[in-house]
Amino acid sequence: MMMINDAVLMNEEKAAFGLRALYQSYGYTPYKMSKFEEYELYVRNKDFLVSDHVITFTDTNGRLMALKPDVTLSIIKNGKDSGDVTQKVYYNENVYRVSKGSHAYKEIMQAGLECIGQIDDYQIFEVLMLACESLKMISDRFVLDISHLGIVSAIIERMQVTTAVRAELVKCIGEKNIHGIAALCANNGIDAAAADDLVALISAYGDSKATLAALCGRCVDTETKAAYEQLCTVVGALERAGYGNAVRIDFSVTGDMRYYNGIVFRGFIDGVPTGILSGGQYDNLMRKMGRKAGAIGFAVYLDLLERMDIENENRYDVDVVLLYDADTDIADLQSAVSALQAEGKSTMTQMQVPEKIRCKELLKLTKEGVQTIETNA
Repeated sequence: MMMINDAVLMNEEKAAFGLRALYQSYGYTPYKMSKFEEYELYVRNKDFLVSDHVITFTDTNGRLMALKPDVTLSIIKNGKDSGDVTQKVYYNENVYRVSKGSHAYKEIMQAGLECIGQIDDYQIFEVLMLACESLKMISDRFVLDISHLGIVSAIIERMQVTTAVRAELVKCIGEKNIHGIAALCANNGIDAAAADDLVALISAYGDSKATLAALCGRCVDTETKAAYEQLCTVVGALERAGYGNAVRIDFSVTGDMRYYNGIVFRGFIDGVPTGILSGGQYDNLMRKMGRKAGAIGFAVYLDLLERMDIENENRYDVDVVLLYDADTDIADLQSAVSALQAEGKSTMTQMQVPEKIRCKELLKLTKEGVQTIETNA
C-alpha cells in the first residue's frame, strides 16, 4: 500500500486530514451534502454568509439553484430537533465563494463542526476546546479570541435605542471604535453609565483572568451576570485544560446578532493576517429557520493556509532532482531512485535541470555512482 508523503501535501490538505481525525475522536460523525442547494436558502440568510457572492444556475426543472457557499445552513435545513439528544457532526467540504486570499471565485476547502441540541456549558467548552486543538494542529502559535454576546446585547438593550443605532453601536464595537461609541451615545441621549460600560467592554482585551476580573463589577444585573458567569465557567475550564495562554477575551468579536447569541469566538495563527477560524452559538439562526434546538459550531477556512504555502521559504517542488545521461543504464537509474525514496526523499529524474524548479538537492548519476552537484537545504 502506498503511503502519502506529507511533503507533497499542501498545508490545507494536511490540516483537513488531521482535523477529520480530531473530530472523529470526540464522537462527531461526518456530514456530507450535495454540491447544490436552492438559491432561496442562501438569499434568505445572506447576511449569515462569509461572502454574499453566490454562484447560481437554473436547474432543468426551472428552479434557481446555487453552488454551495456554506455548510451550516444546509445542516440546519436538513436536520430535525431530537429532544434531549445532541447532534454532533463535522464536515470537510468544498464550498464555492469569493476567497479572502485571492478575492476571486474559488472552490475552497473548508472544515468545521456543528453541535446541535441541548447546549450546556460542557458542550460549549468542548467546542471551544476543539477550536483550540484545530488551531494547534495547524500551528503551535495560535490565539483564540472569545466574547459573549449576552453581555454586549444586555448593555445595548439598556440603552433603548433604535435598530439603526443598535447596528451602528455593534459596528463600532467590532472596530473597537471608542470615539464612535461616545459620539453615538452623546447624539442619542444614551445613559452615560451604559455608555461607560460599553467602552469598558471593548477596552478590555488580553489575558482572560485579568480581563474577566476587571469586568466583574460591571456585570451586576440579571442578564449580564448570567452571561458573565457562563463566560467565566467555560474560560476557566479551558485554562484548567491547558489552553490558558492561548485564550483571550475580546468583545470586538461580535458577529451578526440576528443570527448569533451567547459565546462567539475567532481563531488566529501566526503567519496569516486574518482569522482562519470563526464560530459561536447561533440559536437565533435556528429560530429563524424554524428549529427549536440550540446550536454552536465553527468553521476553519483552509483556503487561507495557501498563504503559508506561498510564504514558506523552505518549501520545495521536490526534494531531489536526479540528472542522468542518455547512455545511463535503466536498472542503475531505477536503483538510485529507489534508494533516495527509501530515505523519504521525493525524486524527479531529468536529463537537464528544468527552469524554475525548486529542489533541496541536485544530484547526478554517473558510472561512479550518485554525485552531489548542489545542495539548497
